Amino acid sequence: MTATANSDSMAATPPAPFAAAENVCTVVSNHPVNARYNHLVLAAPPTALTARPGQFFHLLCEGVPGDPAFLRRPMSVYRLRPADGADGASGIVEFLYKVVGAGTRAMARLEPGGSFNILGPLGQGFHLDPGWRHVVIVARGVGLATLAPLADMCRRAGVGIGAILSAQSPELIMAEDVMEAVGAEVVRVTDTEGTSTVANVERLVRGRIAEGRADALFTCGSNRLLMLLQKIARQEGIPGQVALEQQMACGLGMCVCCVRQVRRGGQTLDLRVCREGPVFELEEPVSW
Repeated sequence: MTATANSDSMAATPPAPFAAAENVCTVVSNHPVNARYNHLVLAAPPTALTARPGQFFHLLCEGVPGDPAFLRRPMSVYRLRPADGADGASGIVEFLYKVVGAGTRAMARLEPGGSFNILGPLGQGFHLDPGWRHVVIVARGVGLATLAPLADMCRRAGVGIGAILSAQSPELIMAEDVMEAVGAEVVRVTDTEGTSTVANVERLVRGRIAEGRADALFTCGSNRLLMLLQKIARQEGIPGQVALEQQMACGLGMCVCCVRQVRRGGQTLDLRVCREGPVFELEEPVSW
């Protein structure tokens, strides 16, 4: 039997607080980056610029007649740049997104100069242990966007990065330029080239472990990659974190529709991805 997120068993370990605001942003640009993903750049107020890597915003995607979008859409931050001092009022928040439904179709119609409402930042982000000197990032698809801010956080902390970027085909690899700009050693693996198999990714990760360059493992965007890294972390005694992707309604923890099972403190708990997550310790999530 599982415990729920608001049960007495969770009273001793409440989620860390976060400060959220309803931010009205101005669209700077919005365009495709390849055949599958778009890149949205927003001028955002200071309240949005406190986002930490791994946190997300709940986006108000207003549909059109005949194609309504009833709920906000959760989306992790791709890049965040503070105000440059010119006006002191706004910085930049960026998102990478895949057009798959009414909400993201509405986002794809946003034009420069228009306004866009984003609620956040929300959820729990990534953290780095002071003793870590090298980490391995393994991500696939839009999960690459979630881990791009983590790579920048590692750079600022002086932590070396090995990044394994996975996609269906080479042209769908994203965030490679961002990773390389912060000094990450990037390896691309794809389905069409036959290099994205679990066996090959495992070989790459274990290679960095053997070289002493894997103090922690991070992932997002693929259940098979999560299961692989959980196995490696368990066998090698290496910590890590995962950012989970989940459908949400409120994004604030009230509706409890984003619950996932996690193992914590000897129990299997039903925790809210939007509130206790989206970032969890690597060993905690139960695969789906």
